[in-house]
Amino acid sequence: MRKTTSLALAALIALGTNTAVNTDAMAGSKTRQTMKLKRHQVSYGYALQRVSVKAGCFPDQLNMVLAHIARKTGGRPIVTSGHRHGGRRGSYHRKCEAADIRVPGVSVSRIIAAAKTAPNIGGIGTYCNGLVHVDVGPKRRWRHC
Repeated sequence: MRKTTSLALAALIALGTNTAVNTDAMAGSKTRQTMKLKRHQVSYGYALQRVSVKAGCFPDQLNMVLAHIARKTGGRPIVTSGHRHGGRRGSYHRKCEAADIRVPGVSVSRIIAAAKTAPNIGGIGTYCNGLVHVDVGPKRRWRHC
């Protein structure tokens, strides 16, 4: 139901932004007035694993890290975890400055090598399940396995 409502709303918005207002019928004049809205195109260097993953608050530095990893690995990182309220105090996930990622078809060692060369990179961590943690905090490395 939620998906259907979202699609219907998107269709209405698309129709609304592309229609012209004809003032002939309303004012009796021979002029035609068209309204154009400015469109912003945002392209991220990552995808979300699920719709529920919160990544809209990522700072520019973290977006640049993820885009750098995408360029260096040739694959699009999939963010499996972004901002979250729970977890350890002091976690950069709680500050929305961290992401747990995987890149399909790319080894963990290649992802880490790409992350190490990213501008503004802080923490890089690895987990047994193949996820790589990247954040924009202070520089540190760890391996939990």
